[in-house]
Amino acid sequence: MDFSLTDEQKQLQKTVREFAEAEIAPHVREWDEASFFPAEVVAKLGELGLMGVIYPERYGGAGFGYAEYVLALEQLARVDGSVALIVAAHTSLCSNHIYKFGSEAQREKYLTQLARGEWLGAWSLTEPEAGSDAGGTRTVAEERDGGWVLNGAKTFTTNGHYADVCVAMAVTDRGQGHHGISAFVVEKGTAGFQPGKKEEKLGLRASDTSEVIFRDCRVPQENLLGRRGHGFIDSLSVLDGGRISIAAFALGMAQGAFETAARYATERRQFGRPIADFQAIQFKLADMATQIDAARLLTYRAAWLADLGRAEGDPPRHHTKEAAMAKLHASETAVRVAGEAVQVLGGYGFIKDYPAEKYYRDVKLGTIGEGTSEIQRLVIARHLLGQSPR
Repeated sequence: MDFSLTDEQKQLQKTVREFAEAEIAPHVREWDEASFFPAEVVAKLGELGLMGVIYPERYGGAGFGYAEYVLALEQLARVDGSVALIVAAHTSLCSNHIYKFGSEAQREKYLTQLARGEWLGAWSLTEPEAGSDAGGTRTVAEERDGGWVLNGAKTFTTNGHYADVCVAMAVTDRGQGHHGISAFVVEKGTAGFQPGKKEEKLGLRASDTSEVIFRDCRVPQENLLGRRGHGFIDSLSVLDGGRISIAAFALGMAQGAFETAARYATERRQFGRPIADFQAIQFKLADMATQIDAARLLTYRAAWLADLGRAEGDPPRHHTKEAAMAKLHASETAVRVAGEAVQVLGGYGFIKDYPAEKYYRDVKLGTIGEGTSEIQRLVIARHLLGQSPR
């Protein structure tokens, strides 16, 4: 059992950390307050190969695996969760759906530009009436004149206003339940396809979250992604990777919040000495660090299993339980750690001059996105009991 990183992994970790501190950190508060989408930074991430970390070089990717992807995402989220979320939705949802279930022609046409960072991706599953119950999808796709016509609306789509490619789920066979939902690739500029309302969010405000709307949106037959009726089933596999992303995203923010608290504790003086000298603060920091380390081990294990699955041909549901465990623990740890960071900073933790309040706002999404904590517990329990995962 070896928990050490390779020299290549250490170099990647260092490169992303330095990039985040130089290119992102100086603008975090400004972007957050203005809800500004950092397109220039996203383009630079593409130039560094960070928009396609997990994809083979033949498709424009960096040729790494989930282990390296988690390391990179953690370092981005440590500085700004918004940027990490942009990368996560692009990589582990949109691009990954095309990579795992697309035809060779679809990979060459779409994945290559997505992995290079030349295009940005979005993934649309959730609807106003279909959240945790994604099988309740109402967006429909009808075969017509040799193609497909989509009608409906999606909500909570990350990158919705800026994406060049959107993978969207729609009902193709109403009477088939979960087996009647298919996936489609929709390009920006397609007639009848447009972003809708941009959501005003509690946190992660530099990340775009919006509706996407389909009104008699016509896509060619070849834009059906995967087998007809398998879109929802395929989405479950895609979400395994997405949950590892959210675990890494939460882990990075937890680490950032901890470092903020630890730094402040050594600088802030009360009663003639740094508050880090007081046992109450020391216990808080010790608990925070321990919980973060446990989350890191769960996240790295899930990433390792994801890479193992890819090497073995990705057996169905290979790492579903472990991905759910990592996402559940890391996201709830991030909420606890960010809350304790605010407490350590006291009054200064409640104002925008210090980063603790932003971590506190940002981390909550981790317990909601890619399946709520309650859904993760259901997934884990059903695997433990040998029941159907859904």
